[in-house]
Amino acid sequence: MVCYNPDMLNFTLRQLQVFEKVASHLNYSRAAEELYLSQPAVSMQIKQLEEHIGLPLFEQMGKKIFLTEAGRELFHYSHSIAQQLAEMEAVFDEMKGLGHGKLTLSVVNTANYFTPRLLAKFCQRYPHINVMLQVANRDAVLKQLADNSTDLAIMGQPPEGLDIIAEPFLDNQVVVIAAPDHPLAGLKRVKLSRLAQETFLSRELGSGTRSAMERVFAEHQIQPRISMEMETNEAIKQAVQAGMGLGILSLHSIELELETRRLAMLNVEHFPLRRHWYVAHRSHKRLSGAALAFKEFLLAEAKSITTAR
Repeated sequence: MVCYNPDMLNFTLRQLQVFEKVASHLNYSRAAEELYLSQPAVSMQIKQLEEHIGLPLFEQMGKKIFLTEAGRELFHYSHSIAQQLAEMEAVFDEMKGLGHGKLTLSVVNTANYFTPRLLAKFCQRYPHINVMLQVANRDAVLKQLADNSTDLAIMGQPPEGLDIIAEPFLDNQVVVIAAPDHPLAGLKRVKLSRLAQETFLSRELGSGTRSAMERVFAEHQIQPRISMEMETNEAIKQAVQAGMGLGILSLHSIELELETRRLAMLNVEHFPLRRHWYVAHRSHKRLSGAALAFKEFLLAEAKSITTAR
C-alpha cells in the first residue's frame, strides 16, 4: 500500500510557475524579469518549493545553475500543467466570445518586418485579444512549436518530420542585394555563375534564407564564398551597404533600403527565389478562438495589408 503524503504536495501554482521560468532559462534574473518579480522573491519561491518537495531542484556550478534529477522531473510535470492551465483559460475565453482571449504568436526574425502591420489591423478588429509576440531565429521557433509553447508560428520554410499543419498565406521573394555603387548593380542582367567570384555575407546555418541560398547554388553546382555569418538581417544590410560583400535576403526585409537607395537589388539569373510565408501549428493542437481568428485573418487578408502603401 502506498501512503499519500499531503505535505509533500503542499505547494502553490505560483511556485510551479516561478520554477518553470527559472528552469526554462536556467537563470534567476531572466525569470524575475518575465514574472515582474525581484530576484530575491524568485529565490524565495524556489527555496519554499524545494522545502515542500524535500529535494534540491537546482545545483550551481560556478556562475551557472543546472537542473538536478528531481528538477528535471518536476520541469516535465510543471510544463504539462502550465499548458493545461493555458488551454483551460483559452476555453473559458472562447466561451466569452472573441471579445476576449489570448494569442501567443512566434515569428522568425525576417517575418517581423511585416508582422506588426498585420497585428495592428488584427488588434483593431479584436481590441480585447491579448497578443504575445515572440521573435526568434528559425531553430528557436521550431523548438517553440515542438514544445507546444506557442499557438501559431510564422515561418518561411515548414519543418520536416514534425506533426504540424502549415498553410501558405503570403509570397516571399528572396533576392540578391549589393551596395548601390557595386559593379554588378549597374548591370541589366547578371549570370548566376558570375556570383561565384563574389563574397557573401550570410545568415547562420539553419535560417530560411541561408537554406534557400544553399539550395539554388547547389542546383547549379556553384560554391558560394561566405566571408561572414551574421545572426540578424540588419547586420547583413549594414555590412552590404559598407561594401563588404553581397547578401541574399527576403524582399520584405529590405523595402525601406530600396526606397531610400541605400541598397540595390541585383537582377540575377534564377532570382528572385519565389517562396511563401506559412502559418503553422501542431496538427493535434486545439486552437483557441483567438488563434483560429488570427489564422483565418492571415489566410484571407495578409496579402492586401502587406502590399498596401
